[in-house]
Amino acid sequence: MILYRYIASELLKSMFAVTFILLVIIMSGRLIKYLADVAAGELAPDFLFLIMLYRLPNFLEVILPLGMFIGILLSYGRLYVDSEVAVMNACGISRLQLLKLAAAPILLVTFGVGLLSMVVTPAGIRAYEALLVESKASEGLRAAVEARFRLDERSGRVTYIESLNRDNDGMSGVFIAQPMETDKGRELVAVIGADQGFFDMDERSGQRYLVLDNGVRYVGEPGELDYQVARFARYGQWLQDKSQNRGRKAADGKSTGELWGSDQPNDRAALQWRLSLALLVPVVALLAVALSKTDHRSGRYSKMFPAFMLYMLYLIALNAGREGLAKGDLPAIPGLWGIHFGFLVFGLLLMLGPDWLRRWRARSA
Repeated sequence: MILYRYIASELLKSMFAVTFILLVIIMSGRLIKYLADVAAGELAPDFLFLIMLYRLPNFLEVILPLGMFIGILLSYGRLYVDSEVAVMNACGISRLQLLKLAAAPILLVTFGVGLLSMVVTPAGIRAYEALLVESKASEGLRAAVEARFRLDERSGRVTYIESLNRDNDGMSGVFIAQPMETDKGRELVAVIGADQGFFDMDERSGQRYLVLDNGVRYVGEPGELDYQVARFARYGQWLQDKSQNRGRKAADGKSTGELWGSDQPNDRAALQWRLSLALLVPVVALLAVALSKTDHRSGRYSKMFPAFMLYMLYLIALNAGREGLAKGDLPAIPGLWGIHFGFLVFGLLLMLGPDWLRRWRARSA
C-alpha cells in the first residue's frame, strides 16, 4: 500500500500539472480568438465568459488523456532515472505490475473522461448553441460600435452607425454598402442610408434581421448611371447567422441516448468518438508505461518526443476514422475499435515483448 500510494501520488501530481499547463495554453488561445471577434464586432462581450465556460468540458476531454500520458512518462521516467524501479524489480515487481500500481489513477481519469464526453460536453455544446440563439436579437447591437466603419470579410458588407441608444436597442444615422451577386456578370453594389434602425429576430424561423426606418436604397454598378433608387418607410435585411461557423457539428450537441438509437453516419461517428475518448486513456497509459523505461545516461526526457509523436499518430488516426465513419467510407464495425485494438496490441508488444524475447533466447540457449 505504501508503494501504491507513492506511485499514485507521483502520477497524479505530474498529470495535474501537465493538464493545467495545457488547459491554460488552449484556453488562452481560444480567449484571444474570441476577443478578436469581440473587437471586430462579431461577438457580444457580455457572453464571452459563458462561452468559455460552456467550451471548457470540450477542452478537458481531449487534454486529460494527454495529461495522463505525459504524467506517466514524467513520473515513471524519474523512477527509472533514480533507480527506484531497479529496486522494485529486485523485489519482484515486474513492468506489468508497475502498470497495475497505477490502475486506480488510470481508472479515475477514464471515468472522468467518459463522463465528460458522454454527458457534460454534449450538454455544454447545447448550452453554448442555445446561448448564441438566445442572444441573436441583441447580439448585433451589443457588438456594434458607433462612429466607426465595420467590414464583414465574409459578405463584404460595410456598415456605419452614427450613434447608438442601448437603452431602447436602437441606432440612428445608419449607412450600409454591400456587393450583390447577379447572373449577368455585373458587379452591383447596394447602398442604404436610413435615419433609424434596430435589430429584430423572427420567432418562427429564428433568423436575425436589421430593420431600418425612413431611408433610401441605391442599387447599381460603380461607374454607370443606371442606378435604381427606392425610398422606404421600413426596410428589413437578413443577417447571416455567424454561429454556424463557430458551432460544432449537429451530432456533437445531441445526447448520448439520441446517438445510440440513431442510424445516421454522423451520429454513429459521434457516438464512437465519445466512447473512444474514454477508451483512449487506458491504451495510452499502457503505451506510456512501456515507453517510460530509461536509464541515467539517457535521462527521463529521452523518450518524450517519440512518445508524443506516437500519441499524436493515435489521435490523428481516430480523427481520420471519425471522418471516414461520418462520410460512410469506413464501416461501423470495426470502425474506431480497430484503431484502438491496433495500438493496444502495439502497447502490449512494447510492454511484454522484451521479456518474451529474453525467455525465448534463454530456452534456445
